[in-house]
Amino acid sequence: MKILIVDDEKLIRDVIREYCHNEGFETMEAENGFEALKIVKLNKIDAIVLDIMMPKMDGYTFYKEIKEQFNIPTIIVSARNDEYDKLIGFDLGIDDYVTKPFSPRELIARIKAVIKRANNYTDIYQYKDLKVDLRAHSLYIKDKEIKITLKEFELLKYFINNINKAIEREELLNKIWGYDFFGDDRTVDTHIKMLRSNLGEYRELITTIHGIGYKFEEK
Repeated sequence: MKILIVDDEKLIRDVIREYCHNEGFETMEAENGFEALKIVKLNKIDAIVLDIMMPKMDGYTFYKEIKEQFNIPTIIVSARNDEYDKLIGFDLGIDDYVTKPFSPRELIARIKAVIKRANNYTDIYQYKDLKVDLRAHSLYIKDKEIKITLKEFELLKYFINNINKAIEREELLNKIWGYDFFGDDRTVDTHIKMLRSNLGEYRELITTIHGIGYKFEEK
């Protein structure tokens, strides 16, 4: 199991890392949301321990970014102990909230608990004979696996997580390719065309919203 520790205080990261290693967990570290975002996109992370107040990108902004593409159990560890801050976190979908100062042993117990809950949850989208395993990055039609590219799958996953929502091409560019990508709308259109082709009889699940972008909706 790999835990991502995101906190701008090195001492806090050191303490959490030591206790995680004592329990047999691997760890990765970031001191702000931007660093953490890169790590999540390049590694399989099983749980995140996340501070709120950090430079460059705060914890809430980071969590909003990853929540749209990844379903990773997340515990906020913060000195902010106001009910308002906790409600914001839980409204966003975090799994737990621990205030500083904290007991490292209690934090480890909470990490184990959120991982156990996540492993008991199957992240499967099913529509008729179409099945998408969002965690395994696998697409099946009539029990036959359909091979698609990573970008096509990321598009499909984003559509499923935003079902029945009209999504602008610019939003898809930003979320799937990143803000520093220099392509244009044709990049999105080309990948949508390939994805539709691979969806076969279910291609019409992705509809074109003229002047806006695309929508994924069950017929």
